[in-house]
Amino acid sequence: MAIVPGICNSFKQDVLAMTPHTAADVYKIALYPSTANLSKATAAYSATGEVTGQGYTAGGVVLTGFSVTLDGDSGILDWSTDPTIPNSTITARGGLIYNSSRSNKAVAVIEFQNAGVPTDVTSTNGTFTITLPAPTAAAGLVRIG
Repeated sequence: MAIVPGICNSFKQDVLAMTPHTAADVYKIALYPSTANLSKATAAYSATGEVTGQGYTAGGVVLTGFSVTLDGDSGILDWSTDPTIPNSTITARGGLIYNSSRSNKAVAVIEFQNAGVPTDVTSTNGTFTITLPAPTAAAGLVRIG
């Protein structure tokens, strides 16, 4: 089992079919441990293998501040607010961004890293924060170039 980051194939199909995704949709990020099996082939959110622990609710955290921008020729899907889980005791290796307004369809798989090395992130009775990267062609979380 492994977490393999990337834009999910189901999302690519939606984009090419011009299925609208809008700011009115509810996007979430669900967290998973290193033993999870997530990749671009993940089609939809599933609670199977999701992290459990104090403060975390299955289904994850709502992403807020939806925007779509261009950086050169790259389109970037972004959220302006870093999601947090206060008063939590959890360990996660990565997450699944999905659209809960559209049958929980998967958007992207992310893997937490430290200096380019996959790493677990832990909170112990504290705030678990997911720091979203800048919406640029080089760093944007969900980007098509």
